Amino acid sequence: MTADLPELAEGNFYYQDLGGGRFRSTIHAQGAWNVHEQHMAPASGLMADALERHQPREDMRMARLSYEILGLIPGGEFRIETTTLRPGRTIELVQAELVAGGRTAIRAAGWRMLTSDTAEVAAVEDAGIPGPDECKPYDGAAVWPGGYIRSLEMRVAEGHRPGAGKVWLRTDHPLTDRADSGDLARLMGMVDTANGIAARVPPGKGSYAFPNLDLQIHMYRRPRGEWLGLDNAVSFGSDGIGLTSTVLHDRQGPFGRAEQILTLRKS
Repeated sequence: MTADLPELAEGNFYYQDLGGGRFRSTIHAQGAWNVHEQHMAPASGLMADALERHQPREDMRMARLSYEILGLIPGGEFRIETTTLRPGRTIELVQAELVAGGRTAIRAAGWRMLTSDTAEVAAVEDAGIPGPDECKPYDGAAVWPGGYIRSLEMRVAEGHRPGAGKVWLRTDHPLTDRADSGDLARLMGMVDTANGIAARVPPGKGSYAFPNLDLQIHMYRRPRGEWLGLDNAVSFGSDGIGLTSTVLHDRQGPFGRAEQILTLRKS
């Protein structure tokens, strides 16, 4: 796919905040499938940040984030528009749209839920994984091109193979030049990487492309810190559709799950 290269911002961050809901991407937000597009990961982090800032309430937190990828996400300038779809006393549904080049490229919806003290019955069935200090450095840029992948520090646990793996991610780059985003936005800005950490087949010509159409994130605990752990499994069906399923971790342990439906295409 060919297109004119976009005009990018410069700096050691993913996006320049232009004010009024407008942003400009840097090379660090560049995607892996095309040089003129953004990677879904930092874009979804920026949209999570926008949703958190939209009419916030201290007694609620984000429990589910659902992203629909409606087409290629152009690099360069774009805007994010946020609205409340369903206000409520205990549950709210908020929406963000990333609009670039006159069209909506991503639509995100977030369920915010009232929090309460349920420590008495708290329990988690998802298994833990070795922490980042127990894992080896991993060069994701040796597998995938693009500025976003180069921006990450990666560590991989033993047993990594095509189709399944355990990888930790962190980045030194803040989401925007304001560097004022919270842990949730920072970590959500890396979740989409899950579709590439244990690819079943090598990406590129003579193989398959397997971009995801969506990203669904459910969180039973609010994540903290700078490290995101991905305990990952990738399934390919026989009719051109696949699924990447991931248990999400921070240093405290598992905090939720992510799912990505894939379209498999000969490349």
